[in-house]
Amino acid sequence: MAKTQELPGETSIIAMQRTELSSTSLKGAGYCFQEALLELEFQSGTIYRFGGVPEATYQELLQAESKGVYFNHHIRNRFPHTKMS
Repeated sequence: MAKTQELPGETSIIAMQRTELSSTSLKGAGYCFQEALLELEFQSGTIYRFGGVPEATYQELLQAESKGVYFNHHIRNRFPHTKMS
């Protein structure tokens, strides 16, 4: 994972309902439509929040045959992110 970048205005706690993913690398994903925030939980238990993620990217992740490959090609190193835990 790339160096963590702070998201602008990242001070509030946003509760997201997470969707369980069938993936060897990702355990779950949540999305806040109002804030365009994507939260990903990895199988290790680490959670990252990505800012400015279009809803279409979230939907494509959910539909991707390989969630890990989609993450690496379309999300990783493309959006500011914060390690949540």
